[in-house]
Amino acid sequence: MLIRMRGTGLCGSDLAVHAGRRQPPRLPWILGHEGTGRIVELGDAVSGLRAGQDVVVEPDYCCLSCEPCLAGRTSACGGRAAVGLTVPGLLSEYVVAPAAFVWPVAPRLPPEDLICVEPATVARAAMRRSGIAPGQSCLVTGAGSQGLLLCQALVEHGVTVFVQEPNEARLDRACSLGATVLPPDRDGLPYLFEASGAPGVAEEGLRRLAVQGTAVLIGMNTAPLGVSTRDLVARQITLIGSMIYDHPVDFAQTLRALESRTTPRLGAVVSDGYALQDVQQAFAAASTAAGKVWVDLS
Repeated sequence: MLIRMRGTGLCGSDLAVHAGRRQPPRLPWILGHEGTGRIVELGDAVSGLRAGQDVVVEPDYCCLSCEPCLAGRTSACGGRAAVGLTVPGLLSEYVVAPAAFVWPVAPRLPPEDLICVEPATVARAAMRRSGIAPGQSCLVTGAGSQGLLLCQALVEHGVTVFVQEPNEARLDRACSLGATVLPPDRDGLPYLFEASGAPGVAEEGLRRLAVQGTAVLIGMNTAPLGVSTRDLVARQITLIGSMIYDHPVDFAQTLRALESRTTPRLGAVVSDGYALQDVQQAFAAASTAAGKVWVDLS
């Protein structure tokens, strides 16, 4: 279907491609995978959607037929197309997307909320996979937009969230969402969510875990993890690598929470918006902004 885009969020993978640290399949290339828009035209075989409807795009097109997909683990699909990374992205006035990965949303929801649906789904999938329960506590390392959405989801879930982040503006925003600055002597936490992807941060977080603690790794880098298997085994640490989300359950749950109006506004993590003609400024600002940066395509 053809979608007129209203807004696209920027995330770390977009910045990596823009800076040349990650190579796109070809140049020129269209970035962006956190997008919302309005349906303009539909294919003849599409049902359940209509022109003029507000939608968000689930930007990981799994094959739906391989063994992981059939088992409900679509994040492990070997044929998955990653929008903005392996197929052209959503930072465009118009895009074409397969109907199976286009989700209708309630009318009049702010675009600042809707551009956060995809990264919020990444956060909620990590929380689901961790098994953390209300009343427990955790450490979130990194309060970029992904870490902020993690803090928001965990606090909403009834978890006591401690956060570690060197950027003071991001740390303040995390605290405004209900997290608490990690005290220097606070160790023995049962859960770690590593969202920064910065070298050395996961190792520091692991040192703060309790015996039989669980570490959920979301941020990525290419450096080897500096921790011994002896330490992991002796302390009985569970390591979980949480890659995006699984179709359709995780996206559906995020949208139900958003439209229930009982969940905090996802847009509370947004700090800066830019017009399309100012997209270079948006990319320059995104690496240090206090919250999520997005491009207004309306």
